[in-house]
Amino acid sequence: MRRAWLRCDGALLIADAAGALVWPEQSLVVVADLHLEKGSALARRGTLLPPYDTRSTLVRLETILRRWRPRRVISLGDGFHDARASARLASEDRQRLAALVAAHDWLWVAGNHDPTPPSDLGGRIEAAVEIGRVVMRHVPDGGPGRAEVAGHLHPAASVTVRGRRLRRRCFVADDRRLLLPAFGSYAGGLDVFDPAIAGLFEGGFRAALLGERSVHTVPHHRLHRPGAEKTNGWRSVAGPRW
Repeated sequence: MRRAWLRCDGALLIADAAGALVWPEQSLVVVADLHLEKGSALARRGTLLPPYDTRSTLVRLETILRRWRPRRVISLGDGFHDARASARLASEDRQRLAALVAAHDWLWVAGNHDPTPPSDLGGRIEAAVEIGRVVMRHVPDGGPGRAEVAGHLHPAASVTVRGRRLRRRCFVADDRRLLLPAFGSYAGGLDVFDPAIAGLFEGGFRAALLGERSVHTVPHHRLHRPGAEKTNGWRSVAGPRW
């Protein structure tokens, strides 16, 4: 299946295999950490990668929005990799992004990489947004207050499938907090057992791992903990064919 159901303070949400969160009742799609133009930022510092990360990210975003046809879209912070990223957009990519923004009620949540998202592409800019009893923000608060949906931490998890160790981006959730995977093509991942993530879920969590065509929800005790065993005898591959 391309999706898995998650709950956040009673709200029924869908984790899509492409890495977007869907709230059908609100006609809403949420993506986090697009990091547009990260490739061009790295190139300026001498790290040369194929300069197609923005195009790839936008094509996947277009596919998600065609699939779900939401009324509202929230980019949950770090939509752009830095303050000058918008100026580095290729003309075709700028037009592509502007068309997506214009077609939806679009909200840019400010992130640590883009505390002042560009205003010339349309959409609204907010520090956070409240929908029902759920707060959506870039950096998770970590406190015992309102239920929250957040990005920023780029969660990833490892699991053994048919004798192979696989590492994938993932959603992380309990009943009151949900972290989105990074959506950007060049965005990395932080292991779910890192204290920055695991410390937010004292009672345990579920990870919804992104496969090529499906999402698989795995309880935390079935995931591989880094350093729990020697790496001899297993190998990392690009992704599971679940």
